[in-house]
This record gives sequence, C-alpha cells and structure tokens, in this order.
Amino acid sequence: MSGVPFVVVIGPPGVGKSTVAAEVAARLGRRLVDTDALVEEREGRTISDLFVEEGEDYFRAAERRAVLDALREDGVVLALGGGAPMIPDVTAALEGHRVLFLDVGIADAAKRIGFDKSRPLLSVNPRQSWITTMEARRPTYESLADHRVDTAGRDVEAVVAEALTLLEESA
Repeated sequence: MSGVPFVVVIGPPGVGKSTVAAEVAARLGRRLVDTDALVEEREGRTISDLFVEEGEDYFRAAERRAVLDALREDGVVLALGGGAPMIPDVTAALEGHRVLFLDVGIADAAKRIGFDKSRPLLSVNPRQSWITTMEARRPTYESLADHRVDTAGRDVEAVVAEALTLLEESA
C-alpha cells in the first residue's frame, strides 16, 4: 500500500456513500474500500457493538487507523464513515486528495436510514441529532470537498452519473 485513492467519498449518515462509492468503483473498474466495513472486519464486531461495548472514543481511534491506512491505497474508491472527516488527523490527511461530498437533507436521510439503532449517534431523538450533527459537520465536509453532489430526491443512477461526470472533468 503506497499510493493515492482515486477519490474519497464523504458525507452524512443516510446520503448513500457506500452505495454510490461501490457503483462508481464498479463502473471505473476500481476496488472499493469502505472504512466502516474495514473497521468491522478488523475489530470483529459491528460499529454499533463497538460503540456500546467500548465507547465512541475507542471506535474513533479504530476508524482513524482504518482511514489513514486506506488513504495509502492506490487507485481505490474510498468511502468514509460520516464522522471520519471530523477526526483531526483524518481532516489533515484528506488535504490534497480528491474528495467527493455527497449531500442530503433530513427528509431524504430519514427515508434512507430510518434512524434505526444501528446508527449509534442517532439513537436518541434521531431527527434532531442528525440535524445537529450535520450542522457541525457541514463546514468540514464543504472545506474538504473538491466536488459536491446533492442526492436529495435522486436515485443512485442519477447521483453516480453526476459524480462520474465531475470526476472525469477533473481528471
């Protein structure tokens, strides 16, 4: 592992980072690395279980390691967990990488994720938690992004098509 990802996909819970990144990777013949899946693989537990059993600090440390390792993989399409860009070391490491910010509003996010218990940070008053979290994260997402795609009211095909167009134009 010594390279640079083709693109790093960031955004809030419910935006479709994993789905869009997987489709972009497939269409470009590139490998997908999803850091949430990488953390779960390395830890042998779900993210929800990590939060409950070890706490958020433990999870964020595991997430930090996974992201920093993945950022050294050449040519991959990299999907980050929603909170990863908020980790100072990750924020700094993302500078200079091509970053795609997938954006969404609360109405669409609620439909997509249903605010279930698998989202530990959204388990108490999920709508307000999502809004508060997004207000805190938006400036970081926007400052890191080379490209932004609004996913609200759009299907995966439309989002992927726009993402691929933006990535092609900036290649």
